[in-house]
Amino acid sequence: MFARELTVSELERLDRIATAAVDALQMDEDTFRAFYDRTARQVWAYLARITGDRTLADDLLQESYYRFLRARQSFTNESHRRNYLFRIATNLAHDRHRRAHGTVNVPIPAENEPGALADGRDVAVETQKRADLERAMAQLKPREREMLWLAYAHGSSHEEIAASLGLRKSSIKILLFRARRRLASALGGQS
Repeated sequence: MFARELTVSELERLDRIATAAVDALQMDEDTFRAFYDRTARQVWAYLARITGDRTLADDLLQESYYRFLRARQSFTNESHRRNYLFRIATNLAHDRHRRAHGTVNVPIPAENEPGALADGRDVAVETQKRADLERAMAQLKPREREMLWLAYAHGSSHEEIAASLGLRKSSIKILLFRARRRLASALGGQS
């Protein structure tokens, strides 16, 4: 093949495209790597819980960070940046769920995983509780599962939950109350 020569105007256009691509990234590589190291495990755990699929969580995590980096958004602080990332992850999970319309399996961590039940308990009883909780969580609406996970597994404040899910802060308290009540009902009134 013959290589054709580029004109000055084509080179200038390519330079503008490359500059725009670099400008679109809000962080340099070191800053992004540090942010990723601080947030990736939490976002992945969140996605795994709300989708019930670890492989899908891997894919959605990658897509979340890709979209986060491409977003033309300015952030006031670390919390704002993190909440925006969770909002992207939530939206991607919702989109995937809408497309799939399948049943949801919400796994609870195994004994050797973070978030597992404490050691020293009757394994059979704890396994049964874990299975009951998985079934009860699967009966909840996706947004209810997301709110419960963010509030109780992740320890997010009402403000952080609102920012992550795109809701008003004033509505989080009642929505969490309703989600807890539905979970209790799904568990058969057990707490």
